[in-house]
Amino acid sequence: MKSKALALASLISALLLAACSGQSGSGQAGGPPTGPVEVGVITLRPQNVPITIELPGRVSATKVAEIRPQVDGLIQKRVFTEGGQVKAGDLLYQIDPRPYQAAYDAAAAALEKAQAAVPSAQAKVDRYNQLVGVNTVTAQSLDEAKAALAQAKADVAAAEAALATAQINLDYTKVVAPISGLISTSAVTEGALVTANQSTALATIREIDPINVDLTDSSTNLFRIRNLIDSGRLKRGEGPPSVQLKLNDTAVYDQPGVLRSTEAIVNETTGTFSMRASFDNPTRMLLPGMYVRAVVNLGTDEGAFLVPQRAVNRNAKGDATAMLVSKDGKVETRVLQTLQSVGSNWLIEDGISDGDRLIVDGLQKIGDGQAVTPIEVTLDAAGVAHPADAKTNDKTPAPATAPATGG
Repeated sequence: MKSKALALASLISALLLAACSGQSGSGQAGGPPTGPVEVGVITLRPQNVPITIELPGRVSATKVAEIRPQVDGLIQKRVFTEGGQVKAGDLLYQIDPRPYQAAYDAAAAALEKAQAAVPSAQAKVDRYNQLVGVNTVTAQSLDEAKAALAQAKADVAAAEAALATAQINLDYTKVVAPISGLISTSAVTEGALVTANQSTALATIREIDPINVDLTDSSTNLFRIRNLIDSGRLKRGEGPPSVQLKLNDTAVYDQPGVLRSTEAIVNETTGTFSMRASFDNPTRMLLPGMYVRAVVNLGTDEGAFLVPQRAVNRNAKGDATAMLVSKDGKVETRVLQTLQSVGSNWLIEDGISDGDRLIVDGLQKIGDGQAVTPIEVTLDAAGVAHPADAKTNDKTPAPATAPATGG
């Protein structure tokens, strides 16, 4: 009985396997497709795309002034509040003025003495001018009188210069702010001896409203941007390019800036060049030394094509490729030239024409030259494909700003 039961079970298993094999060969699930594969496509149209580049930057003060004494002496007092705001002309330090006041008084006295000699010398020249005509005074005596007058006037000029120098040195005992801005902590206290033009600064003033951001970009990117402008693709507005700052992954600085200048040379070591942008900084949120990322608005690429990054692959040579549906309904693999990423898309320089049908869904089921049935779809914010006539809550957002990267 057991042997009959085993034989019966083996027969049933064989029949079931034959049935499954027959179903697989009849074109059901698990076998090769019997007709064109359905793929999701989007029809590509030219559009105006804002072109931006995202660059690393370092915040720097607009003006920097290191405060150093210009005369020797003892610091009598420090007037400013460390870390506070000062204005140009504000008194910062008072150096003991007494030696310089004495020098000023001596110079003033010397000037009075020199001035007193001029009237006498002038009167003598006037008398000799009247008498020389009647031979009472010789011409030599007149010349000597004139020389004495010129010497007296020269002494007055020298005394005036000495007095002016004494006044300058006396004024230098009051160390004032040359610019407005935030002042650092003081390097000296009352009673410290300082010397003229010493190497150590007493304090440093930095003007940070407005404030600068120094940006760095590659020379390769510079050539790419110039080629876009020269070709007429990139349209720029009036005035300098606008700049937006990213403080971190989530925070964006609320004050827009403008690009002010571009360095005229390229660094020989790194192959980069520098640019400088300027920003208003009324709340002092930006401080010198901060690292930021800046998004520079270069202009608008008119008639550009954007291709979703999910539809782009790389071949063995590293070229960007995409699959499109040809006019005869077959898959065509095409090499693309990309300029940069724009959000979740690639900006295409060459390889796409108006009306091309790009395959964005079902790429795993097809190969080059295979017949397909294209179905128009749309991509939501997450990159998920939906039938074009389906109503979804997610709408495809405008392309986000992304760093410029070559294809």
